[in-house]
Amino acid sequence: MNILIGGAAGQGMETIAQLLGKALVRTGYGVLSAKDYMSRVRGGHNFTRLRIGRKTPWTADGPINLLVALNEEAYQIHSADLADNGRIIFDPEEFTPENKNDNQVAVQLEKLAKDAGNKIMANTVAVGATLALLGLQTTETEELLTETFGKELAGKNILALKAGHQEAGKQCETCLTLPDKQERGKQLFLDGNSTLGMAALASGCRFLSAYPMTPSTGIMTYLAGKQDSHDVVVEQAEDEIAAINMALGASFTGARAMTCTSGGGFALMVEGLSLAGMTETPLVIALAMRPGPATGLPTRTEQGDLEFALHGGHGEFPRAILSATHAEDAFYRLNKAFDLAEKYQTPVIFLSDQDFGDTARSIPPFDFSKLCYRRHLVSEDNLKKPYQRYRITENGISPRALPGQFAGETVLADSDEHDENGNIIEDAETRTRMVRKRMKKTALLAAEMDEPKITGEKSGDILLIGWGSTYGALQEARQLLSKTGQQVTHLHFADLWPLRCAQIKSLFPRFKQRICVENNATGQFAALLRRETGLKVDREILKFNGRPFMASEIVREVQKDV
Repeated sequence: MNILIGGAAGQGMETIAQLLGKALVRTGYGVLSAKDYMSRVRGGHNFTRLRIGRKTPWTADGPINLLVALNEEAYQIHSADLADNGRIIFDPEEFTPENKNDNQVAVQLEKLAKDAGNKIMANTVAVGATLALLGLQTTETEELLTETFGKELAGKNILALKAGHQEAGKQCETCLTLPDKQERGKQLFLDGNSTLGMAALASGCRFLSAYPMTPSTGIMTYLAGKQDSHDVVVEQAEDEIAAINMALGASFTGARAMTCTSGGGFALMVEGLSLAGMTETPLVIALAMRPGPATGLPTRTEQGDLEFALHGGHGEFPRAILSATHAEDAFYRLNKAFDLAEKYQTPVIFLSDQDFGDTARSIPPFDFSKLCYRRHLVSEDNLKKPYQRYRITENGISPRALPGQFAGETVLADSDEHDENGNIIEDAETRTRMVRKRMKKTALLAAEMDEPKITGEKSGDILLIGWGSTYGALQEARQLLSKTGQQVTHLHFADLWPLRCAQIKSLFPRFKQRICVENNATGQFAALLRRETGLKVDREILKFNGRPFMASEIVREVQKDV
């Protein structure tokens, strides 16, 4: 079941999607919500798709069963994609569809909202109308409105909700059939950015500085909303240069810290990134990718910054790069990023994108007992005096202490090359020793990286290779292709650097065709794979129009060459 809510920015599509999504999840359905929006505050054409299933869907794919057209433009653009038995909810005072037919459900959204107290509640009227067509009562949504608003405002919204439900019910009650429900217990309905914000909070992050930049801003706003309740500091810096340096300062003095940005902001941060490498200061950088170069498409998605994350910054220093594949994994993987950053005293870049950040799914509650919180600081028991911040050790990891942690011991750090005490040096011998000390950590980081997840058999016709947020589309594509009788396996990377290669080296020769699927124009991951393993994929399926992959288009592309 697919519902598309379309209109102009400011008409409340997201509110409709959130209310419907949460109500459906509480009722027992699996729900996915995906946003498509323009880079403007008002106007333009935006839409949100809700896909409802017995299990939680991976992508917003398939024909539209219900179109909620809040303006004529939404009707003009999307009515052709309506399924044969689909329905359209529209406001007859807003526009009149060209061809009158039985699939149209006219509801005076704005008038009913005015009658309930304010025309701005037209979106709540639309929620009520939608529930009527789905054969659902308003009980769950009324509870959500009561939880969201104060008593007076909630009361008005409930009136608007019931008015929409009654009006649509007169014309088309239960004219759409929902899929069967599945008993699944309590579920969360979270978007990717909220998931990362929650993961940061649960991982002990107590300082975030950032400059707002779509599509990463949701992480910042989530944490900002928790400042008072969870003793976390969120600072909106004047720019990204200040943001990363504030986070470095917080980390140096003891706070578990993070910054978040997108490609343009990361470009400004790279000097700070190198500073983290030289001073061996732990830092997590959430890099939410969007199409570039320059401003590009600010509210769209792409996987175009993998090579930038890999090579950004001057000089050579160890780093780790992890990525968000889906919410259930990303929650724990960001926790891993914080642990790696402090264990190896190095920057860790966590790659996300607009598709992951703005897509909400129903998922089981997280298991907080799986999270780790280890600061990896030197203790009184293993402190060697005098304390040396950059002591040469066998594995390259120096003892990390916080300024003021030990009375009489000084913690020195500098962006210049330095000796074991942190004092500036110029001699070649010390420089060589310190570079070798830092770079030793790359091999240790490599051992911490997870092998890619494999779904399917270990030999067959087609090996689909992906990374990051394409996980869901590839999972559905594999299922669809397998129904055609082909033996298809999906191999997906979440930890990207240092790259673990054992699994793919083993699988690669066992498949007739190896295909890498990426949301970029140049096949950045396929190139990384070739560089690190010598393995060259047979085909690349690349998409770089700012929109995420749908499973059906991956299937079409794969079948072109079968």
